[in-house]
Amino acid sequence: VTATARPGVPMGGRLPKLEVSGDEPVFAIHAARDPLGANLDRIQIVKGWVDDAGAVHERVIDVAWSAGREPDPSTGRLPPIENTVNVREASYENRVGAATLTAVWRDDSFDHSQPAFYYARVLEIPTPRWSTYDAKRLGIAPVEPAVIQERAIGSPIWYVPNGRSGTTEGRE
Repeated sequence: VTATARPGVPMGGRLPKLEVSGDEPVFAIHAARDPLGANLDRIQIVKGWVDDAGAVHERVIDVAWSAGREPDPSTGRLPPIENTVNVREASYENRVGAATLTAVWRDDSFDHSQPAFYYARVLEIPTPRWSTYDAKRLGIAPVEPAVIQERAIGSPIWYVPNGRSGTTEGRE
């Protein structure tokens, strides 16, 4: 955060026009698990933008994660968290993951002239799918996939340069 920091913008809000290099958006994200639910695996920022040709792009960035993992140096990808699900018992252990995750992320590839959107996505550790719980109660084989990784998403924050109201305005 710089000395010229601006007030924050909530989820669903619109970033003010940013004109100066070094004035990239900075996002603060905090996530807490449901008290009765699974621990958290990671927080991601999903960034979408429209290039000069009008093509829409999307990039997913891991910004906070649990379990002491590190991104692969050659790919930048974060390895999956350990799967603690016991499919036969339709159970899982909350011994991996975190109860809370927090991150501050700056968009270092921000282009002041491109319309963009950002939203936070939080992933839980793997858990049994609801049909897996049903299969256990009924004594039958579970439907595949028997394990899922629940996600929660926030409302997007929009950046529209030059006060334009849409990403294709003025294009043919």
